[in-house]
Amino acid sequence: MTTPHGPARLRIRGNTELGILDHDCVEDQASWQVPARVVANGTGAGAGAESFTDAFFDEQAALLDTELGTLKRILETSS
Repeated sequence: MTTPHGPARLRIRGNTELGILDHDCVEDQASWQVPARVVANGTGAGAGAESFTDAFFDEQAALLDTELGTLKRILETSS
């Protein structure tokens, strides 16, 4: 696959029975592991992955707070 840093390899380490979809991403400059899970929820499924540093997580949480606040204001004033 191609990333902003150039070509990379993706290796899936999954277990379909347990909903595990862990994977490794390997670039020339770096490599990292991403734990991921797929969980059934009625007629579909939800997927989640974790690959954040604490600083990145804090940034994303702040952005999510802003987005949810904006959505709340839109929904409350649209009626």
